Amino acid sequence: MKRCVAVGLAGALLLGAAAPVLAETVLEKISRTRVLTAGTRATSIPFAFINEKNEWIGFSIDLLEAIRARLEKKLGKPIKLEKKEVTPATRIPLVANRTIDVECGSTTYTRGRDETVDFSINFFFTGAQLLVKKGSGIKSLADVAGKRVGVIPRTTGEKALRASQPKADVVTLQDHAAGFLALEQGRIVAFANDGILLAGLAAKAKNPKDYEVVGDFFSKDPYSCMVPENDSKWRDFVNHTFMELIDNGKYFELYDKWLGERGVVPYPMSEKVRTYMLMQSMPE
Repeated sequence: MKRCVAVGLAGALLLGAAAPVLAETVLEKISRTRVLTAGTRATSIPFAFINEKNEWIGFSIDLLEAIRARLEKKLGKPIKLEKKEVTPATRIPLVANRTIDVECGSTTYTRGRDETVDFSINFFFTGAQLLVKKGSGIKSLADVAGKRVGVIPRTTGEKALRASQPKADVVTLQDHAAGFLALEQGRIVAFANDGILLAGLAAKAKNPKDYEVVGDFFSKDPYSCMVPENDSKWRDFVNHTFMELIDNGKYFELYDKWLGERGVVPYPMSEKVRTYMLMQSMPE
């Protein structure tokens, strides 16, 4: 009997030694390091971009700052917001492997991506359209059949373009800046991306009146922030931050700051979207 007990205890100790130590949660990591590491974009006007003073600004940056400020209140200590640039190719892996705690730029919430990372509630709504030079004669997807259209690879815009207009000659480009340059130089006749981002590119062009965003939405793109999988307390924290912003009206002030009539890229919020945003905020 004593031998059986000894063997059992030895086995338990061995199993205990082999068992992995539970990884700390994002909130625990932030509390320990006093740093919120956030992934964001550098050219996604007006969500996240670097201005002429080399400052990171935008609607998404303000949302990240709100998360940081609420963390300070919850944890009772100073928290630094450390921003890291991500691209369409790197943003999901960096969240999945927990290099960054949250990604907030101009990322569409899709069911496919939700298999790898988790998402916050939506903070913006748009859809894919085409950016063209005025006078190009292009008004819709039907007009780009057989023509060169630029896209950023591994984006919802690329997927939607290939599905909606299979006759287009699709040209993959590195990022928004490369897409606009290709259009400016005449190497493509249109650049397909989220309508709001295309409007931002046109607004920041040397001659904004030379460009226009055309066509109906050919995709649906609700923007959300990404967080690592299987950390519900952190996802809840981000969501509750946004809900507080909605409830106290700060969210709508930030929206108007960046997307209102006098914003960086005017994109007035419809009543339908306003109602949906209000409905996303759960009761306390």
